[in-house]
Amino acid sequence: MAKASYVKVRLESEAGTGYRYYAKRSTRAEYKIKKKKYDPWAVNEKTGNKGAHVMFVEKKMPPSKK
Repeated sequence: MAKASYVKVRLESEAGTGYRYYAKRSTRAEYKIKKKKYDPWAVNEKTGNKGAHVMFVEKKMPPSKK
């Protein structure tokens, strides 16, 4: 049985804070990951305090330094 292949991706905040998460996704998937996650640097619209749930979108990983 063949082993599934995964690729590491970076999820960046759409709030423009520069905060990011890292995740794995199947190489066979034909879509990009889009998740709503907690960003501790984003400003909450209701309270005006830091910390809000915002959308994170998949970006390509930068090349590794060798």
